[in-house]
Amino acid sequence: MRGVRWLKLKYMAFRDFWSIYRSNKLGVVGLIIIVFFIIMAIFAPYIATHDPNKTNPAKYLLPPSEEHWFGTNEVGQDLFSRNIYGARISLLVGFLAAGVAVFIGVFVGLISGYFGGWIDEVLMRITDFFLVMPALVLMIVIAALLGPSLINVILVIGALSWSGTARIVRSMTLTIKEWPFIEAAKASGAGHFKILFKHIFPNVMPVVYANAALTISNAIFSQAALVFLGVGNVSDISWGSILHYAFSSGALGTGKWWYFVPPGIFILLLIYGFILVGYSLEEILNPRLRHR
Repeated sequence: MRGVRWLKLKYMAFRDFWSIYRSNKLGVVGLIIIVFFIIMAIFAPYIATHDPNKTNPAKYLLPPSEEHWFGTNEVGQDLFSRNIYGARISLLVGFLAAGVAVFIGVFVGLISGYFGGWIDEVLMRITDFFLVMPALVLMIVIAALLGPSLINVILVIGALSWSGTARIVRSMTLTIKEWPFIEAAKASGAGHFKILFKHIFPNVMPVVYANAALTISNAIFSQAALVFLGVGNVSDISWGSILHYAFSSGALGTGKWWYFVPPGIFILLLIYGFILVGYSLEEILNPRLRHR
């Protein structure tokens, strides 16, 4: 019975949230964009018109046609199919790297804000270092040292993208730990980590959700930039690798627009979708912004 009641409460909470979210037009547009690319990634084998890895030198840099909707690249591969499959890597890196960043940021923010003192001082100075340092430059250096594998790219992006989340969670924790129910929990003998993860953690998560959407958009851009610069794994089918080969083959300089325009548009659209969702969640979860 308790499980059924919990599910019912969760369903009611989701229904109430959705009724508010769907009234935010920009948020709905962002969600539609994200769902579009998720469907593209899941059903890539059925949407793609050709084998994305099949080469045919006789079809060197052909322009768009009925057979090849986005044209072909320098080795005769169908660019429409490669762009469709490219959504998989971008979404995978975006979600996993953001998951790493959110995990580190939430943990650091909770510990720093709750315990304060020298722990807060040390953690915030480390956070400030990552905030002021140019993240993309660090990503390039570290990714080059670790190697171009997809796992390394995900870990590097996640490990260098947590500072903003940590700052937000810390500020929320500083406020929440002064609330009466936290004082009541302390008076009842609750331990520090029980208070942190049972009482404070659920109250900071709504803000984390909004920040996570923005972190995903940053991770997608970072992965595309790393691969374009040749630091990531250019052998994986991704929008970044398509842009990398468009540049290295000379197509970018000779105006072969069908090579580099579609992946560029896809990257911008997906990032824009997550930005819209992130700002919409922030408006919904902040009563003052929602009222405005």
